[in-house]
Parts: sequence; structure tokens; C-alpha cells
Amino acid sequence: MIIPEAGYWVYFSGYASQFIIRRLNIYLMANNPKSTTPSSPPKTSAWLLAIRPRTLPAATAPVVVGSGVACLQNQFELLPALAALVGALLLQIGANLANDVFDYHKGADTAQRLGPTRVTQAGLLTPQQVFIGMWVTFGLASLAGVYLAWAAGWPVIAMGIASILAAIAYTGGPYPLGYNGLGEVFVFIFFGPVAVLGTYYVQALSISPLAIWSSIPVGLLITAILVVNNLRDIATDQAAGKHTLAVRLGARATRLEYLVLVSIAYLLPAILSLTGTLSWLANLVWLSLPLAVSMVNKVNTLTGRPLNSVLAGTGQLTLVHSFLYAAGLALTRAFLY
Repeated sequence: MIIPEAGYWVYFSGYASQFIIRRLNIYLMANNPKSTTPSSPPKTSAWLLAIRPRTLPAATAPVVVGSGVACLQNQFELLPALAALVGALLLQIGANLANDVFDYHKGADTAQRLGPTRVTQAGLLTPQQVFIGMWVTFGLASLAGVYLAWAAGWPVIAMGIASILAAIAYTGGPYPLGYNGLGEVFVFIFFGPVAVLGTYYVQALSISPLAIWSSIPVGLLITAILVVNNLRDIATDQAAGKHTLAVRLGARATRLEYLVLVSIAYLLPAILSLTGTLSWLANLVWLSLPLAVSMVNKVNTLTGRPLNSVLAGTGQLTLVHSFLYAAGLALTRAFLY
């Protein structure tokens, strides 16, 4: 049956993502590459550090939302949903490796970096190793794309190629998007509409207006993750010549940007519910409001390295919000339709 299968998918994807991220973080803390010399780092933990497990909720959340919409509209298909999740995770990992090596080549990562360790800059892996790892990861993502293209046709190929190019262009190439104030725009596009609509499309073979509306909150929350990152790095980005939106706006306006993004992510489901587009179960997302309020308060009070906790917290908020949204859609299908 469609509904139990979709419900299990929503539960499994949320639980599995949290479990994997926790286990990877525990492993990294137990095998901290910082405690070793750059000449002989433990390769496994160095690669896990390069993968950046705490960014993986940003890849998981849009797939959960897109599958939730497919469930509501009786279009859910398990295998395409799983393939979309695998492809999204691999694209995120590839993007992380691309950022690591391209930031190193451009001199943006230095010893004064406030964020988590970048393996290329720290000497834990060579630039060549990270570069090869990036292309291997994108190649693996393409394998998931081959199955999805077989199941859903050429639009999947176009979305996959565009996603890989955007991941590289974020910090690579002659006009890196993240260095020129365009990071937020492209993160919203590719982690919101492209990821959610892509997930929905490979199951339904069409695009629905609800899928478009549903892509907005998750896209805004993932953009908020980048906003925290850029707020933390305003001083070091200025010194490195990175003209991020946070550098252009300043800290005060960037904090306001974060508040606006998070607020719209909660208001839109309520509006869709009030207009009858969705049932009242869409408001399950409000159960995560205490976490959102905590993140907003921390953004308004913390600076520099302590914002790393907000970066991770906003990632968790994104996943919880998306899980609750998808659960509301699945429950609507199960009990109200």
C-alpha cells in the first residue's frame, strides 16, 4: 500500500539521517585529525572530516519534503525516492570537497579560519587527493542519476548536470558564486525548487503547484545555514577578498536576513493551511518552533567561532522542520483523504 510505505519512508529517512550524522560525529571526535601531524594523518577520519557530516541534513531535507508531497498526491515511489536521496547526499559531499579544494587554491582558507577544519588547508589530504575524491563522488552521484534518468527521462539528466556545475561554480571557476554575493540565491534555487521538484518529478513524472510551494520553506532554511556561515566569516572573508552577501550587508542586516528566512519557513505552511491548500496538519512544523527561536536568539548574540553551534543547529532545524512537514502530508493522506 502507498500510505504505509510512504510513512515508513518519512520515518526511516529522518531517523537514518540523524543516526548516521551522530555516528560520524562520534567517530570524528574519537579520531580527531588535529591531534596528528599533517605528514601522516589517519586517512579515514580525514576523509570523514572532508565530507562534513553536519551538512548532510541540507541534502536530506528536500528529498523528504518532495517525497512527502508525492505521498499526499498518491504518487510516492520508494525506489526513485531512495535513489534521489543517495544522489542528493553524494552531490552534497562532492560540493563539500569542491569547496575544500577550491577555497584552498584561492587562499580563502587560512590558519585564522573560524569554521571546522578544512582538510586541504590543514594538510590532512593533498589538493590532488581531494580533487580526485570530488570527481569520484560526482561520478557515484551520476550512477544514481542514470537510474533516475531511466525511470523519469531526460529532465533528470539536465538537473543533475546543472547541480554538479553549480556545486563546482560555487567556489571554483573564474567567477565563483560564493565569492560574489550570489551564494544565497543559488543555494535557495538548488536546495529548494531544484531538489524538491526533482524528487517529486522522479516519482510523479510531473510537477504540481503544491510541490513548488513546498520547496520554498526548506530552501529558505538551507539558505539560513549559509547565512550563519557567512555571518561567522565576515572578517576573514573580507581579508580574503570574498564579497559574500554578509560582507556586503554587514552583520546587523545579515542577522535580520536570518530572521526573515526562518520566519517565512514557518509562516508559509500556515498560510497554505489557512487558504485550504493544505490541511491543518501542515502546521506540525510549528512543533519545531522552540528550536528555531533558540537559533534566532543565538544568531543575534553570538559572534565568530561560537556560531559553529548555530550552523549545526540550523541544519538540524532544517531536517526536523522538513520531517514534520512531510509527516503532516503523509498523515493528511492517511486520515483525511
